[in-house]
Amino acid sequence: MYNQGSSRKNHLLQMYGYMLDSLGPSKWWPGGGPFEVCVGAILTQNTNWTNVEKAILNLKERSLLYPEALFRLQEEQLAELIRPAGYFRIKSKRIKNFILFLKNEAAFDLDFLAGQELSELRSKLISVKGIGPETADSILLYALNKPSFVVDTYTARICNRHSLVEEDIGYEQLRNYFQDVLPSDVNLFNEFHALLVRVGKHWCKKNSALCGDCPLYSLLET
Repeated sequence: MYNQGSSRKNHLLQMYGYMLDSLGPSKWWPGGGPFEVCVGAILTQNTNWTNVEKAILNLKERSLLYPEALFRLQEEQLAELIRPAGYFRIKSKRIKNFILFLKNEAAFDLDFLAGQELSELRSKLISVKGIGPETADSILLYALNKPSFVVDTYTARICNRHSLVEEDIGYEQLRNYFQDVLPSDVNLFNEFHALLVRVGKHWCKKNSALCGDCPLYSLLET
């Protein structure tokens, strides 16, 4: 079903161009620094960014939004502080797991972590309990400036409705659909993902498709 090689690359870059021209830069990821992005990537699982911001603000107000402070904080205390983000007990464990990984792997130093080779580091992140592929890729791309393309349900929905991929495509297949042909560029990957999310939220919705006004409308038949 996939268009191959240069034709796929050209089609994806055309999608990117249409969205960027119509919507302008997204200026993602919202966050005050690399560690905040890491925590935000975990907190945003199964919730919206507004709720994540409330949880992050709770940590900021108590000067806790850095690795050593959260490492020392009791898991139950962390859970209460991030309650606005939902699933707060589960996410507290996941944040603690990530911070323990950061301590053991890089002595809390995100710059040191970012110096590792992409595929090896991605495998290590995914091995952390509670850090799935999408969260790992978000951390890699938005916090560590690694060219690791992030995909999600919006990406899958848009690509399927444009007859580019199968409806039941898996995460790694969908990621590779982009990663294998696009230039390995952090800024491109960052903006492309953000634009797809914006289109998915406002036009290519789960139960309705507002195709007529969509920035990608002219590509539906190509």
